[in-house]
Amino acid sequence: MDIFFQDPNIVRVPPEEVRLLDVIVTPQPKSGRVKIYIELTPFMKRPNVNVSITNKAGKEIAHTTILETMLPKMEFTMHLRQPEQGSEYSADIWVYYQRLPEPNEIAVEIPLPDPMIVDRTKTTFILPLVKT
Repeated sequence: MDIFFQDPNIVRVPPEEVRLLDVIVTPQPKSGRVKIYIELTPFMKRPNVNVSITNKAGKEIAHTTILETMLPKMEFTMHLRQPEQGSEYSADIWVYYQRLPEPNEIAVEIPLPDPMIVDRTKTTFILPLVKT
């Protein structure tokens, strides 16, 4: 219940200073799943987190985006499309903020500005071989 009982002594940083403190990617044997753990610096404004997993050929096989996370520590499982046991994969994780245009009464298509990426990391892992 970290969200309701936050430590008042924790120093929260502005968007430009938010960083990835820890990223752990743990492939799950036999399942084609990958457990992802991400820890961010405590933040003032809720950031977005993007995770993209690609195979050795560079083809994206899993992707998720977490919008305006409320917690600095996240843990979730991603499912790989067509997993290949013993193959190498890359997980690209980045933290960003997206400035949205102000709403107005007239419906006008406005392109979104580029996101402000504040931190990024890439890690590789191998999906374990399954012994039969």
